[in-house]
Amino acid sequence: MNAALQCMSNTPPLTRYFLEDQYWDELNTSNPLGMKGEIAKSYAELIKIVWSGKYACMQPRNFKMQVGRFAPQFSGYQQQDSQELMAFLLDGLHEDLNRIKKKPYIELRDADGRPDEVVAKEAWDNYRKRNNSIIVDIFHGLLKSTLVCPECSKISVTFDPFCYLTLPLPVKKERQIDVCFVSADPLEPPMKYKLTVPKAGCINDLCESLRKFTDVPTNMMCVVDVYCHKFQKIFQPEEGLNTIMDRDCISVYEMPNASSDNTEQIVLPVYLRQKRFWPGCTNESRSSAYLFGQPFLVAVPRTNCTYNLLYDAILNRMQRFITVPSPDHEWWKKNEKGIVLNGEVEMTNGEDDAENDSQSDGCKDDDEGIDFLDESKEGNAVNEDFPAHRLFTMHFVNSAGSSEVERIKDDGCPIRFSSRPYLAIDWHHVAKELFYDEKLAEEVEQHESVLLSSRSLQKRHVIQLNECLELFTATERLSAEDSWYCPSCKKHQQATKKFDLWSLPQVLVLCFKRFSYNRYMRDKIDTLVEFPTRGLNMNKYIFNRNHGPATYDLIGVCNHYGGLGGGHYTAHAKNRDDQKWYYYDDSSVSPAKEEAVVSKAAYVLFYMLRDPRTPTSSSAISREIPAAVGTPDTCDNGIGESSSEEDVLNDAMDIN
Repeated sequence: MNAALQCMSNTPPLTRYFLEDQYWDELNTSNPLGMKGEIAKSYAELIKIVWSGKYACMQPRNFKMQVGRFAPQFSGYQQQDSQELMAFLLDGLHEDLNRIKKKPYIELRDADGRPDEVVAKEAWDNYRKRNNSIIVDIFHGLLKSTLVCPECSKISVTFDPFCYLTLPLPVKKERQIDVCFVSADPLEPPMKYKLTVPKAGCINDLCESLRKFTDVPTNMMCVVDVYCHKFQKIFQPEEGLNTIMDRDCISVYEMPNASSDNTEQIVLPVYLRQKRFWPGCTNESRSSAYLFGQPFLVAVPRTNCTYNLLYDAILNRMQRFITVPSPDHEWWKKNEKGIVLNGEVEMTNGEDDAENDSQSDGCKDDDEGIDFLDESKEGNAVNEDFPAHRLFTMHFVNSAGSSEVERIKDDGCPIRFSSRPYLAIDWHHVAKELFYDEKLAEEVEQHESVLLSSRSLQKRHVIQLNECLELFTATERLSAEDSWYCPSCKKHQQATKKFDLWSLPQVLVLCFKRFSYNRYMRDKIDTLVEFPTRGLNMNKYIFNRNHGPATYDLIGVCNHYGGLGGGHYTAHAKNRDDQKWYYYDDSSVSPAKEEAVVSKAAYVLFYMLRDPRTPTSSSAISREIPAAVGTPDTCDNGIGESSSEEDVLNDAMDIN
């Protein structure tokens, strides 16, 4: 709020208007669109205090209360966008000071082939019949809008007033996403790539970008989001990339045919789990399973897929990081001393177990309590879930892998798959220790696209202000959501639209479109935009050939630092009396160099016409003590005393 107010306060014609009390004769308390004159009166009071030269800083409680009264979004102490406050304040002052007490009804007409000069004059005159205030005199200009129907070539020309211009930034509409590519070759380790994709693209665009590195067709790619050893989401090809956050772990699996309409094969998401049993208990009801490792996808026949075929397909998929024991290796057996036959795992019991329990302070190890096969027990089986010759058992589970949906029977019959099956393989504890190589399982190679520095991949170029203006006046095609109703075709069309500047105001306010929002993400463009502080020539952008000189000088800049969640607003402004620049940061004010005004934090620019065509005040006010220059020690909290005029060179507003 402070940044926007400082820029407006340092707009000479507007400040003179309030300091000379011209607003009293133009207050419109009966305007239903206004605030009964309260915003204008509170703003005038604020300006008089700021430029009185009596206080170093002040807390404008009355002004903030009035703003929050008519615009609840600005009440409280939450940070608000300075451009939104500026727009509300300009509109509120306009309606409170509108010289038109009773607005006439005016029927709008299309151009219908008439000359632009005639249509523009008609539009501006009609607008002034309903809107006539000091804000219109200083800040309002006229835009020409041209719409062309792509079907019937109908041309619609309208002239619309504006108070400020929101300029798009000509930055590349691309982003970089890290993905881990898992090849169909089970012996090839995963490869990490850094892909450049359109911000408004879809999953197909990501696959197409990856295809350039891997030569794998996009229809053989399955894109997933992996989180906590499970698939958080399996993406469809048409889904937007805006659903992917920078922190997401995206993996792309190469499959024989990743499309969902494949009738011959089915792609199964597979989770790795390990069972935990209570000590001395082998009952399934007294056990739990935890996920580990990286999940993967495996393709099997949709029909005639038996337990053995599925088991072998999963073993084949994991062959890079597991060792398959020989048929005569009875790894599941243990002798009387608790040592696994032909293996390397030694079981602890007795005093050692008691010692370990005391050291763990009641925390059970993930592997503790599993009852292993004992030759003295009848049947030589650990339990029904772990057949002697299997490294793991398989179950259908929910998408989170936390609960079993159906047990897969090892009866030689074909498995019946549901529409969206998820599979969990529950590893035997001993098998996991002996045959699962965790280091190899987690191995990921880095592609050269990741190894390159971010600076070489995405150079942040400097943008010139004229590039923003050219982009603003460029022809664009309307989206389907913003389609235009063509009066000739009698239906909505995605017409082409073009803006042209027709007439510019005395004070030109330019706002950079640095922020973008959508349902899933927010983004800020912090690229440096270079703009002139003196002699901005706007004539080359004005479509009206009869427009007078349009050379502007910078008088104020509103800055935004940081991100969207916790940014900070400051301002640079040129003092109207001594013509020097000052930097405003809350209650702190300091002199600034003119070249320091141009920074990548610049958000809103205030330009003033070098040779004003129509003066807004009959005489200029000469003040001995210029406001907005220094920061003496005293601070007015509503009842404070003023400091000496020698020390008080500026008033700074402290608005939280």
